[in-house]
Amino acid sequence: MPQQTPKGHEGPGSGVHRLAEVMATLRAPGGCPWDAAQTHASLLQYLLEEAYEAADAVEHGSRAQMREELGDVLLQVVFHAAIAADDPEDPFSLDDIANEVADKLVRRHPQVFSDSAPAEKMTAAQSHRRWDQIKAAEKSRQSVLDGIPIAQPALARAQKVVARAERGGIEVAQAKSSCLGDQLMDLVHQAEASGLDAETELRKATKRLEKDIRNQETKNREE
Repeated sequence: MPQQTPKGHEGPGSGVHRLAEVMATLRAPGGCPWDAAQTHASLLQYLLEEAYEAADAVEHGSRAQMREELGDVLLQVVFHAAIAADDPEDPFSLDDIANEVADKLVRRHPQVFSDSAPAEKMTAAQSHRRWDQIKAAEKSRQSVLDGIPIAQPALARAQKVVARAERGGIEVAQAKSSCLGDQLMDLVHQAEASGLDAETELRKATKRLEKDIRNQETKNREE
């Protein structure tokens, strides 16, 4: 029987280390055939599902539910890292992933980590704008819109486009017409100006509508 790493609290990172070892055991000979058969592509649907479930837990769940759903997101990262480590041509590990993102955070926050950091603290908006500028230079991007995923939900993508343009100093004219798309875009501009996330606000409104519908269904059955 495969040996499992005992549960413990030896120090920071010990839980992530244990999770990685459990995943390695599941994918090893004698482990779980389903886990061993997965690929980066076959796991994509789960990565998206877990991200949405984590968002729902943050908005509406308990602390315990949020911890569980964030754990499921972490599981997907660990799962992809385990698959990547077995790649014969270009392997990388969970540590490689973590170190790369840590390096990125340091590079894109010179106001925090550089010896020549400014004496005056940046505002959140200034810091965000600086991040975009450094990112664009690193990736040799020609447009503030480069890198926005085309598969992102339409409402969230619309607000990302508006926000990127504004942080890039580009004035976006609001179209005034009876076209439904333009009317929706006008609401996106209002959300951005108010510091609200349009996608989140629509999810909240949909939840309220769902609750009202279920209440009406219950009332109808009782009549």
